Amino acid sequence: MGCLSVLFNLIWILTGGWVTALGFFIVGVLCYITVIGIPIGRQAFKMASLTLAPFGREVVYGGGTPSLVANIVWLLLGGWWSAACYLIGGVIYCCTIVGIPFGLQLFKMAKLTLMPFGAEVR
Repeated sequence: MGCLSVLFNLIWILTGGWVTALGFFIVGVLCYITVIGIPIGRQAFKMASLTLAPFGREVVYGGGTPSLVANIVWLLLGGWWSAACYLIGGVIYCCTIVGIPFGLQLFKMAKLTLMPFGAEVR
């Protein structure tokens, strides 16, 4: 990670990124209480990781049939709502020149929130 990514991640965390990451972390912990919720919890931890420090990281999509089915279930359980919030936030940030880098990160997170199964955060 370059110096600019570190700076942007620090600004991101200080301006509220930690709140969203904490929310995903709590959801992940709650999902791990039940055996059937563990796959969802893993995805929540993945999103918490990306939401805490999105700059300098990329999302690589693999997939297959199990990932497609799991992503559809995820969307029905509320993934679409989270993606919509990220998308709206990204549009708002991109309305200003200074906010464009942050808006682009929100778009990256919206895509991950739509399809977390079969994706890897690097």
